[in-house]
Amino acid sequence: MVNATEKILAQFNHDRTRMMDILLAVQQEFRYIPRESMVIIARALSLSLVDVEQKVSFYHFFAEQPRGRYTVYLNNSVGANMNGRQKIVEAFEREANCKFGSVSRDGLIGLFDTSCIGMNDQEPAAIINDRVFTRLTPYRVRQLVRDIRAGKPMAEMMTEGFGDGENSNDLIRSMVGNNIRLKGPILDENYKIGAAIKKIAQMSPEQVIEMVKDSNIRGRGGAGFPTGLKWEFCRRAAGTEKYIFCNADEGEPGTFKDRVILTQFPRMVFEGMIIAGYAVGATHGILYVRHEYRYLQQWLESVLDGARRKSYLGKSIAGLEGFDFDIRIQFGAGAYVCGEESALIESAEGKRGEPRDRPPFPVEKGYMDKPTVVNNVETFCSVVKIALNGGEWYRSLGTKDSTGTKLLSISGDCMHPGVYEIEWGFSVNDMLDMVGAYDPQAVQVGGPSGSIIGPDEFGRTLSFSDLATGGSLMIFGKQRDLLRDVVLNFTEFFIEESCGACTPCRVVPVLLKAKLEKIIAGRGIMKDLNDLSAWSRLMKANRCGLGQTASNPVTSSIKNFRHLYIERLHQDKDYEIGFDLDRAIQDGAHAAGRKPALTETHHG
Repeated sequence: MVNATEKILAQFNHDRTRMMDILLAVQQEFRYIPRESMVIIARALSLSLVDVEQKVSFYHFFAEQPRGRYTVYLNNSVGANMNGRQKIVEAFEREANCKFGSVSRDGLIGLFDTSCIGMNDQEPAAIINDRVFTRLTPYRVRQLVRDIRAGKPMAEMMTEGFGDGENSNDLIRSMVGNNIRLKGPILDENYKIGAAIKKIAQMSPEQVIEMVKDSNIRGRGGAGFPTGLKWEFCRRAAGTEKYIFCNADEGEPGTFKDRVILTQFPRMVFEGMIIAGYAVGATHGILYVRHEYRYLQQWLESVLDGARRKSYLGKSIAGLEGFDFDIRIQFGAGAYVCGEESALIESAEGKRGEPRDRPPFPVEKGYMDKPTVVNNVETFCSVVKIALNGGEWYRSLGTKDSTGTKLLSISGDCMHPGVYEIEWGFSVNDMLDMVGAYDPQAVQVGGPSGSIIGPDEFGRTLSFSDLATGGSLMIFGKQRDLLRDVVLNFTEFFIEESCGACTPCRVVPVLLKAKLEKIIAGRGIMKDLNDLSAWSRLMKANRCGLGQTASNPVTSSIKNFRHLYIERLHQDKDYEIGFDLDRAIQDGAHAAGRKPALTETHHG
């Protein structure tokens, strides 16, 4: 263990900013991070042991105790539950002979829940030793556990065959499907690698920024900040060392479009990063990818190697003296909050992924306190097409304030879940017709941090001026219990994924969950509903945007589906303690061999 840990430290030059890579490598080596390894890492990097421990405990996929030679992480998102997850849970527990949250007695199989893994279009899905298994059935679970007990290599367990496109590439070999349903200019496969780089090399950095500003493209990650303006701020920022970050940490339940882009169009992503590097004067780029997509690592690294061989990365790119830029890949370890740009930067620096106070903003002080641009996967792809076709061309797509196209991750109760590229200004009704969703009850726009709308709002359009979205759209049919199946699940997600830095984010969602459970159980009164609204407003005091929107499942459902709450409330009560005395004393009475007198009196 000592030699293996020291070898990993040497591999990363004993650089404490590469802490994430060091811990990921130790986890890969031992299937968990032993305390002995943490002691060695702390000593080698001149850190306290507590400093290492707090990083390990922060991320979902780091384990301080063995989690089995085969570790199963089963997605517990809304999409998985809608597609029969409970049957998969029962099958795994029966076949592995252990409960979720534990390891089998022989140490072979560990069963654990995990948040959305980016497979909402092909649920139920699980990650087993970094391999993704989709569309699970109880029969398939029996096969998997049988193969595990037989000692089969992971590759031989994938009997379904490989998914479409590059999923069948020898460097991926995944059963994941792309499910690209509608292509537009961004997903157009008639894309000549390097053409955009050669074109912008004939322009000045300022001209590139003006072109991006002229296109009026806004960030595709959800916040919608003007991309050209962000680049301009970074270029003007003091300092010669600058960074470009691509945020590929799409952890919002229901979102999977970036996974598809990284699979099919990674060269376009990297080319967009290179263009941004030239425009702002950066020489370093980092692609931060969520841990759930580690199965793409070899593929992405090979694409980068190919770009270096063609001189699209490295020194004097496109023959232009001084145009130097390279990219490395940083994988996360499971933390939804790292989708927030400053938390992502903190994580890439080897720290806990906790959001920073702002200002200063990343364009002034970002990675290693240097000016940093953070853009989304889809944004960088769009920039490549803008470079090839011009800002005016891009403005001709979409609407005046929402130019261009938008990639949507659509899932739920519809005939054709998958990725669709549409122009901004597309109505929700058009979307429902497109995917074959008939007579839906509700649509969740923008994931749990967005809003849930009903049929009276399906005429609204997807745009920054109406219904803005990072790309996730989930459809719920009338057979779904929105409060129990959706709102409660989303609230539990935010409880699990809070970084815990801010008191409202640490406390309020837990209180909201308790109120929700009371109302869903039919014990709620009007005060409970009023409390949900009042307590949700406290979330605005959180430091980051993700924390501020963590109560959105509650607030938007109360706004648009208030009747579902009212139907469950006691209308004739002003006070309901929510405490069943009969039930509370039953265990004690049984242990004492007595029949509760209270029960006799109450029912007699």
